[in-house]
Amino acid sequence: MVVTGLEKLLQDPTLVRGRKVGMLVNPVSVDRKLRHAVDLALAAGWNVVRLFGPEHGVRGEAQDMETVAEDRDRLTHLPVVSLYGATEASLRPRPEDLEGIDVLVVDLQDIGSRYYTYVWTAAFCAEVCGELGIDVVVCDRPNPLGGVTVEGNVVTEGFGSFVGAFPAATRHGMTCGEVLRLYVGDRCNLTVVEMDGWTRGLWYDQTGLPWVMPSPNMPTLDTATVYPGMCLLEGTNLSEGRGTTRPFELFGAPWLDAVALAEQFDARLLPGVAVRQVSFKPMFQKHAGHHCAGLQLHVTDRETFRSVDVALALMQDIRALHPDDFGWREEAYEFVADKLAIDLLLGDPLVRHALEDGADITQITAALAAARQGFMEARAAALLYAV
Repeated sequence: MVVTGLEKLLQDPTLVRGRKVGMLVNPVSVDRKLRHAVDLALAAGWNVVRLFGPEHGVRGEAQDMETVAEDRDRLTHLPVVSLYGATEASLRPRPEDLEGIDVLVVDLQDIGSRYYTYVWTAAFCAEVCGELGIDVVVCDRPNPLGGVTVEGNVVTEGFGSFVGAFPAATRHGMTCGEVLRLYVGDRCNLTVVEMDGWTRGLWYDQTGLPWVMPSPNMPTLDTATVYPGMCLLEGTNLSEGRGTTRPFELFGAPWLDAVALAEQFDARLLPGVAVRQVSFKPMFQKHAGHHCAGLQLHVTDRETFRSVDVALALMQDIRALHPDDFGWREEAYEFVADKLAIDLLLGDPLVRHALEDGADITQITAALAAARQGFMEARAAALLYAV
């Protein structure tokens, strides 16, 4: 049985006792009985003075890239600082937002992919706390995908953004506490309240913990499993399945030839995955209200499945099938307007260039492996849990 950092901090609140506490939380900040961290903290007598909300808000009500303007929690009525406002500056707390706080408690569920913004919100908060002399306590939680497999590349200079603020691998295989140890551990007084019972080989459904949606478009562990690769479709004009009940597993477009795509993809013989031809109609986001032809990914062996390889192959095949219809997203993405969204997601425009040139996916995958070697070496020193 896995015991989370939150549960351990509640058992031994020495780090917060007698101190003014800020809490960076969202809907997943619960114990195994699904009681929220803020309610538990207040019941335990913690002096909680302010809440901080990451993307989607403290209660997870907002959709992706939707400005969150909350200033008070509607359930506890505590004051709230939104860390996902209308400007890039809103991603970091201002010194006045942290005024009167002695310790910031972070309890967020990451899903193990570089694009997922919660760890970067936590890192930004930790940096500001370090400048102000405020302690940071991270209540650690499992990486839902385990902590063994690492995929993709790392962000190159000039392509950092809120979907890759530090040079982490696409699927980094780390917990939130480990990520903060690696990137900001020397910039603040950081304490990670480690889990009991979690080892790196455990997937989330092997932990005994309840699954709570960490964000509106992350309904299941299946979603999280395909997300490291399939989130790349946000950088295209394809629907990545937002606006459906199976985001990132479903994808397509009104103009897509799903039959031809399935044939090309099946011929690649990529391990751990099968595809099914589908028709779907997103209720919001790209192609909202329009019938889309597409595919659904079915992971048949999650240990051999490599989502990044699958997504790169799919984008290359779709671009070859529909050179006049397929395109890269050109709108501003996560507050960045002068770079393509796909380049921010990939963290390196050379990967896009390789796809456009029709490079063999095996060669691209080999290049990604070489690119993340430095990350793997740096990561080792920050890991807290055994295999």
